[in-house]
Amino acid sequence: QVHIVESGGGLVQTGGALTLSCAASGINFRVYSMGWYRQAPGKQREFVAVIAKDGSTNYADSVKGRFTISRDNNKNTVALQMNSLKPEDTAVYYCRADFPQSYWGQGTQVTVSS
Repeated sequence: QVHIVESGGGLVQTGGALTLSCAASGINFRVYSMGWYRQAPGKQREFVAVIAKDGSTNYADSVKGRFTISRDNNKNTVALQMNSLKPEDTAVYYCRADFPQSYWGQGTQVTVSS
């Protein structure tokens, strides 16, 4: 069974920081690309950040310089450190494991108050 579980969401003030965590099981984690996506109410799901199996990263322009994605291949986890949070960062954040098949977590809510 494949399980992708996000945690760490919550309520934070503008300018604050929050770190999300994603734990994966049932896959060969080391060969999977791991990514974070988010979806705000009334909007489509959008790409946030991704980290490949070799550790290379890519970020959406909207979060570049503020968010950092990392992975721990021994713990089968990926983290998203979010700094200088803005109200527009409010969304449900989803973790995705990709290759050769994609798997999604159930999401964790992040709310940034103004």
